[in-house]
Amino acid sequence: MENMFILFLIFASASAVVNWPAGRYSIPKPKAGCPFGWAEGWRYQDNEDTHNINAVTPNPGHHFNGTFNTNTRMYYCTKTTSSGSGSWPRGNYCIARYGGSCPSGFSTGFIYWDDEDNANANSHGGVLPDGEYNRNTKIQYCCRSDRSAYISMTRPTYQPFYLYKYTSTCQRVRGMNVVEETIKMDDEDDRNNSSDGGHHPKKTDTTIVHYCYYS
Repeated sequence: MENMFILFLIFASASAVVNWPAGRYSIPKPKAGCPFGWAEGWRYQDNEDTHNINAVTPNPGHHFNGTFNTNTRMYYCTKTTSSGSGSWPRGNYCIARYGGSCPSGFSTGFIYWDDEDNANANSHGGVLPDGEYNRNTKIQYCCRSDRSAYISMTRPTYQPFYLYKYTSTCQRVRGMNVVEETIKMDDEDDRNNSSDGGHHPKKTDTTIVHYCYYS
């Protein structure tokens, strides 16, 4: 009887483990690193040279993996296989798109940054979200708003991660604390062509993107 009870506890604990949803997608990389087995990549954006006003908040105290000076190097974690457990739950949040389409329940959109024109030094490496990574930067996203952000959803809690803020407050996640963080990238001043379309993470002041950090 005792052995059966121990087996029951082991089974119950294993059943309680929450895995990342099935499908392919990407999220920003925190200082704590990517989920095991995910691919990593980075994008260096050459931001405006004249009177640069780049900013990251909170500073100090943000949790982004990258460098944030007068130019920006941002790192990403990408799930490149379709394996996983279940699907993304309803809520109010965004992820970055990978593999040409969004998981079920999401709608797609993009943000386009008109990066520095003069002596542009944009570069990239590894695996990145769907987009365009040349002299300018365009990233594709997947967003949903089909449930209140205040209703907690279940996600893996074994390490910190980021989601993107969408149309409300940061999506609540059961068992995790959440703080909002932002990155402001000062884009090209002359003949600026920055734009966005469809469903994309919350932006303010045209160049500030809002993120939700879970720990």
